[in-house]
Amino acid sequence: MLLAIDAGNTNVVFAVYDGSRQLGLWRISTLENRTSDEYAVWLTHLLKLRSIRPLDIAGAIIASVVPTATWQLRRLCREHFNCDPLVVGAPNVDLGIEVKLDQPNEVGADRIVNAVGAQLRFPPPLIVIDFGTATTFDVVDDDGAYAGGVIAPGINLSLDALFMAAAKLPKVEIEPVQQIIGTGTVSAMKSGIFWGYIGLIEGLVARIKAEYGERSRKPMTVVGTGGLSKIFHRQTAAIDHTDGDTTLRGLVTIYERNKR
Repeated sequence: MLLAIDAGNTNVVFAVYDGSRQLGLWRISTLENRTSDEYAVWLTHLLKLRSIRPLDIAGAIIASVVPTATWQLRRLCREHFNCDPLVVGAPNVDLGIEVKLDQPNEVGADRIVNAVGAQLRFPPPLIVIDFGTATTFDVVDDDGAYAGGVIAPGINLSLDALFMAAAKLPKVEIEPVQQIIGTGTVSAMKSGIFWGYIGLIEGLVARIKAEYGERSRKPMTVVGTGGLSKIFHRQTAAIDHTDGDTTLRGLVTIYERNKR
């Protein structure tokens, strides 16, 4: 069995696979001071509920944008699952995708993994929008290579900043709203965040397509992923598909490629 770990700025996601079949999926908040032993106590208990033993884990792969978490997660795999994990971005890991950037090492591991995972379901060229702590727009070109993208503040990050900076504004949850003009503070904030991000999505997608269209005559497919992607599903024509398994599918594929 394979343990796939996606460590983001907000959550760390753990998934166990038997071949291509997912046996379990769990997430825990990202804390820089969380130790490998703390991860182990939490994770082994959840594995036991699915009748999965630590000895059943034969390999592991990690994609992480949090360096302190990476070190602890590698230690978790070595000490509690007796396997040396592949780490996306390490020199010895073959990603199976060309990164057409001036400084390839600057690209977050999650963005590369998304580019790998998305084109397993959708033919390039692609725009992959990942709604996480940051909202990223990543371009996969006609040849299936990573060609760059855009990074914008995430939805919850924007909400937190608004709440912290404005004394009289309450903390609200993001959800689809149909009425643009709010009749109260809360409804006005929900409208601003939701429709503001719709505008962000539609504006950036249109500009990316216009710029990329100079290089290719193929139409670009837009794929939304990440936990908040469902909020915008079918709310805008700019997103063609949503796919919550993009990152994990990419991790499994990269692991299998290196295993071979």
